[in-house]
Amino acid sequence: MASYRASESKREQFRRYLEKSGVLDTLTSILVALYEEPEKPNNALDFIKLQLGAAGPEPADAEALRMELADLQQKCNLLMKENEELRNKLMQQETSPGEGEGE
Repeated sequence: MASYRASESKREQFRRYLEKSGVLDTLTSILVALYEEPEKPNNALDFIKLQLGAAGPEPADAEALRMELADLQQKCNLLMKENEELRNKLMQQETSPGEGEGE
């Protein structure tokens, strides 16, 4: 009997925690929005994730982003290489005696 009370007490504490942190209100409003949705989504979990802002980009968007990332990484590598070459050229010019100086 005592373990039942302890378990009930933990449940009540957890319920108060969820209520105090706003989780219950948020979940309730999301479930109400799902209930009031005229055309129910095929995947209710995706709807909930979207409402919570946890849904990731669409697969097509993710692929486009991957392609853009690869392109930008390639451009970055080319610019880094060019930067290194220009630095080396500059170092060579600084260390070699200047042409036309002292004329």
